Amino acid sequence: MRWKRDIGLSVRMLGTIFLLFLVYLIFLAVLLALGVGIEWLILLVCGMTFFQYFYSDKLVLWSTGAHIVEHDEYPELYQTVERLCAGSEIPMPRIAVMQTPVPNAFATGRSPRHAVVAVTDSLLRLLSKTELEAVLAHELSHVKNRDVLVLTIASFISMVAFMLMRSWFFVALGGSRREGNPWILVIIASVVVWVVSTLLIRTLSRYREFAADRGSAYITENPGALRSALEKISGRMDQVPREKKQEVEGANAFFIIPALSGNTLMELFSTHPSLEKRIAALELIEEELRVP
Repeated sequence: MRWKRDIGLSVRMLGTIFLLFLVYLIFLAVLLALGVGIEWLILLVCGMTFFQYFYSDKLVLWSTGAHIVEHDEYPELYQTVERLCAGSEIPMPRIAVMQTPVPNAFATGRSPRHAVVAVTDSLLRLLSKTELEAVLAHELSHVKNRDVLVLTIASFISMVAFMLMRSWFFVALGGSRREGNPWILVIIASVVVWVVSTLLIRTLSRYREFAADRGSAYITENPGALRSALEKISGRMDQVPREKKQEVEGANAFFIIPALSGNTLMELFSTHPSLEKRIAALELIEEELRVP
């Protein structure tokens, strides 16, 4: 296996973590300025950090409706993942399956030893054996690159900021004019946190998809299989009912191909490079692999 460590991805992940830390500090400073007690802020920080590290992957599985499955339920799927893990020196992850007509796959988890690789039942029906192998290798590359935790944390922060922005909007509306609606600052801070974290997700996710595509090509030594799989998934995605894509749209940053319904803000913050650019990159890798 011609695996190459991606320095560019490592630098981007460190930069994302640093910027997220700054966003945290700004948001906490706003709360402190509004009179929230320091003991509550410490409790909030510790609670969010603990929850992000240990439960953010479970939140992703819950939000997508993916369920952990056992070996006897999907023996061929397990055998394929086991073979790929053995060849690429990756710990065997847990396997999850989503029941949805949206053909897709994703990986989540705080570390390679606590990773989950999920696929949809429609993807299993759509792809050939070699194409499925290439998609699974793509997801395992995310695990091996350790970019899953950073994206999971960033997505968690974005989701929490969006929820706070929405709920505190009504708190601010209910405030008296005499008090000057101080909670409007929380809304503004939540908007800033949501926008910044979403942009960070977008930037990191686009690069990490290229890195995972390369990883799949190196693991399987068959970039043509991934190219074919991406084309199939993208083509079938256009046939999936809009409401079905909306059900899983919140996890687009994790998916191998985003499920865009066409009527939300998600398309303005596209987390993936275009299919054409990914195919072009795979063709270059294919030429590289031909060289002894």
